[in-house]
Parts: sequence; structure tokens; C-alpha cells
Amino acid sequence: YAKKSMLLKGNSISNLTNLLERRLDVVIFRSGFAPTIFAARQLVSHGHVEVDGKSVNIASFNVKNDQVISLRASARKMDLVINAISSTPSLRKIPDYIEVDNANFKSKIAKSIEFGEIPYECEMNLSLVVEYYSK
Repeated sequence: YAKKSMLLKGNSISNLTNLLERRLDVVIFRSGFAPTIFAARQLVSHGHVEVDGKSVNIASFNVKNDQVISLRASARKMDLVINAISSTPSLRKIPDYIEVDNANFKSKIAKSIEFGEIPYECEMNLSLVVEYYSK
């Protein structure tokens, strides 16, 4: 991802964060449909996720703005998903760039992703990552 971000036009750090945050498993996690990134990845790989009505089972799928991500009917009944949705407001904040419709188990990236809006659990210096891979 770091090398790919350097090939794109614009700021490499912004490109890197956009590439990482647009992964389907990350969008599922950030939307609050899974308690962990690993659970989100498993939901995707087991075929419980649709993008614009089509089943997608590739966790690294790049989600574009306004593509509707939804959970299939079988996933909507899972305790894992129900518990994640009910506990998300108290455990973590859903970023402003993601719109979530919990009643219909749908979400989408509504606007461009800015680094400052991403709710990382720790402080990161992505310029060091880009610098490392640029050599």
C-alpha cells in the first residue's frame, strides 16, 4: 500500500490513509458491524457482505464513495453483528466520513477521507512509513 500510495498523484500520506481506510473489511469495522477488524475480515471472506447489491468476499476490495455496503440477511441475525451494533456507540466513534443505517444494516463512505478524521487508537507518524518505503 505504501508503494502504491507513492505512485498516485498528490500527498503520499493522504493516499496511504485513503487506500487503507477504503478496504472493505475496514469499512465494515468502522461502520460498527463487527467488534474487531478480524471479525470484519471474516464477515467479508465468508460472503456475508454485499457492495451495491453484489456479494463481495475480498477483504481488500476498494470501496468508492457512495457505494452501498450491506450485510446479507444471514449476517443480520448473527449475535456477533447484533452485539457489535449495540455496543459501538459506547466503545468507539463512527467516523464522520461514513454514513451508517443500522436499521437496514447498510453503510457507505459519504465523503473524502481526511487523516484527522480517522479514529486511530494510537498516535501514528505515517510519514516515517512512506519514507521507509521510498528508499
